[in-house]
Amino acid sequence: MYELLDKIDSPADVRKLDLSQLEQLCSEIRSYLIECCAVNPGHLASSLGAVELIVGFHYVFNCPEDKIVFDVGHQSYAHKVLTGRREAFRRNRTKDGLSGFTSRSESEYDCFGAGHSSTSVSAALGLAEAAKLQGLGNKVVALIGDGALTGGLAFEGLNNAGTGGSDLLVILNDNNQSIDGNTGALHNYLLKVTTSSRYNRLKDKVWRHLGDSRLRACMQRWIRSVKSYVVKKSGGDLFEALGFRYFGPIDGNDIRSVVSNLRKLKNIGGPRVLHCCTVKGKGYAPAEADPVTWHAPGKFDPATGERKGGARSIARYQDVFGKVLCELAEQDGRVVGITPAMASGCGMTEFSRRFPDRFYDVGIEEEHAATFSAGLAAGGMRPFCNIYSTFAQRAYDQIIHDIALQHLPVVLCFDRAGLVGEDGATHQGAFDLAAYRSIPGTVICAPKDEWELRQLMYTGLQQEEGPYIIRYPRGTGEGALWENVPFAALPVGKAECMTEGSEIAVIGTGPAVNRAMEAAEGFDGKVGVYNFRFVKPLDTGMLERIAESYSRIVTVEDGVVKGGLFGAVSEYLAEHCPGVPVTPVGIDDRFVAQASQAEQRGEYNLDKKGLEKILQKFLEIRK
Repeated sequence: MYELLDKIDSPADVRKLDLSQLEQLCSEIRSYLIECCAVNPGHLASSLGAVELIVGFHYVFNCPEDKIVFDVGHQSYAHKVLTGRREAFRRNRTKDGLSGFTSRSESEYDCFGAGHSSTSVSAALGLAEAAKLQGLGNKVVALIGDGALTGGLAFEGLNNAGTGGSDLLVILNDNNQSIDGNTGALHNYLLKVTTSSRYNRLKDKVWRHLGDSRLRACMQRWIRSVKSYVVKKSGGDLFEALGFRYFGPIDGNDIRSVVSNLRKLKNIGGPRVLHCCTVKGKGYAPAEADPVTWHAPGKFDPATGERKGGARSIARYQDVFGKVLCELAEQDGRVVGITPAMASGCGMTEFSRRFPDRFYDVGIEEEHAATFSAGLAAGGMRPFCNIYSTFAQRAYDQIIHDIALQHLPVVLCFDRAGLVGEDGATHQGAFDLAAYRSIPGTVICAPKDEWELRQLMYTGLQQEEGPYIIRYPRGTGEGALWENVPFAALPVGKAECMTEGSEIAVIGTGPAVNRAMEAAEGFDGKVGVYNFRFVKPLDTGMLERIAESYSRIVTVEDGVVKGGLFGAVSEYLAEHCPGVPVTPVGIDDRFVAQASQAEQRGEYNLDKKGLEKILQKFLEIRK
C-alpha cells in the first residue's frame, strides 16, 4: 500500500533512499499516522508536524549509535514507525501494545523514556557526557518543542550544557511562530555561511591563533552584534547568551533544508541549536486548522476529519470544575485560576474568557504555578491552581516549602487523579494521596461524584489556611445532580455513611465509593459502605465506630495503597484499635501500564465485579 514506507524496517533502510525520495516518504508516513490514529487515538498533530525532523535525523545520523532524545515523546510517532515498529504501531497506546511515548524497554532506538515535558536537554546532555567519558564518537540530539521550552528544567539543562561546552545539538521544533520575518537573501546567506564546514574550520583556526587577546574579544562582540541583528526576532540572543551557537530559523517541514542543515551541523561540535519552524498538524487540513483539538482528537474519519464519539449526557469532572470555578469567581472577587498550559484540558477555557484578569496560564511550569499561587494567596487572593495529578509531582517541593510551611490558602485541584488509561505509566495519577498525606496542615479530599466536587470546591474557598487538595479522576462523572444546586460547606475531616452492614465495612474515597455501593447491593445487608471524602484529616471517630462494629475492613482507592487511604486507616487502627484486619483494594507496588480505564479498573479490582469477588471471598471465610 505504501511504496516506500513498507520497505522501511530500520533507519538503515531510510539511509539507502535518495534525497529525492524523502519527500514521498514523509508523505507516506503522514498518511500512515492518520490511518492508524483514526481508529486507535493518539497524539496526532504534534507527530504530523515533526515528520521531516525525524526523517532528516534518521537520514543523516546513525541511530541507535547516535541518539535522539524526544521531549515528552508524543511527537515521536514517525520515529517509532521508522525503527522496526511499523506494524506494532497499529496497537499504539493499547493494552500490551506500544507506549504512546518513547520507552527504553520497548526499543533500542528509544535511548531515553519521556512522558513529561522539558526533560530532553538534561537527558541528552547526560548521554553526551557519558559518550565523551567513555571515548565514544556517537552524536546526541535533543528534539524539544517550543511549548516544552517554557519549562524551567529545559533552561537548567541549557544553562549547564552551554557552560560546559558539551557536544550537543538541540533541535528546537517551533510550531507556533512564523518564519516570514526571518526569510530573505541576507538571512539565507548567513545561515548557509554559519553552518558551512569551511566557515567553521576557518573560525576555529582564527580563534586559536588569536588566543585570549583583546582583538578576539572585540571580534566576538562584533560577530554577536551582527548575528543578533539578524536573528533577534527568532530567539537567537537567548541561546547565544546561554553559550549555544544558534542556527536558523529554517523551514522544519522542508526535508531538503532539514537534511542539508543537519549534515552541516552534525560535526561542528559544541553546544548548538537549530531552530526549525514547523506546522503542527502538517499535511492534514483539519489538524492544521485546529491544532489544539487535533492534539489528541480521539477517533475520527480520516477522509472527512469528522470526529466520532457523540454527545455526552453526563458531564466530565473537568467541566464541572470549570463551571463551578466561574460561579465562585462571580461571588468572590478574590478567586483566581492558575494552570500550567492545560486550560482546555482542565476545563478553564470559559473562565479565561469571562475572567481574563484573574486567569493565569503560566506555561509548562508546575513548580512556578505552585509558588505563584502561594504568592497570590499571600497577597490576599484565593487561587485555584489546577494541575494534572501526574504533573503535580514536579511541584512537590514548592507545595511543601512555599504553600504548606506558610499555611497559605491555596486550593490545589489535581485533575486526572487515579487511573487515566492509554497515556500509560508516565501519566497515571496514582501517587498523590501517598505523597501529600504526610505534609502537616494539608487537607486532602476526593469527591465521589459531581455534586461532591462542587461542594468540596466551595469548602476549599472557605478555608483560611492551606494547602487544600482536591483530587478527581479523568472522564465523566456519575450523573449526580450538581448544576444550580446551592453551595454548602462540608465539614472538613468528616466521613459519610452510605449504607450500614453487619459483617464487612468498605471504606472508600472518590468515585470508588460508587463501585463499592454497587457491589454491596448483592450481599443482603452484610456489607457497609463509608465515604471517606477526606483522606486527611481522617475521620477517626467514624473509623473507631467502624472498627467496633465490623469483623473486617476493606479500603478502596484509585491510587497506590502504600501510604494512601489504606495507609491512613491501617496506621490509625494499629495504634488505637488493634486486631481488626484491613484489606486494601487499589494499585499495588508497580507502575500502571497503558490500557483503557475500564481494563485498568478491572485489573486492580476497582470495578463492581472485582469488588464483588473480594467481598464474596471474605464472606465465605466467615461462614
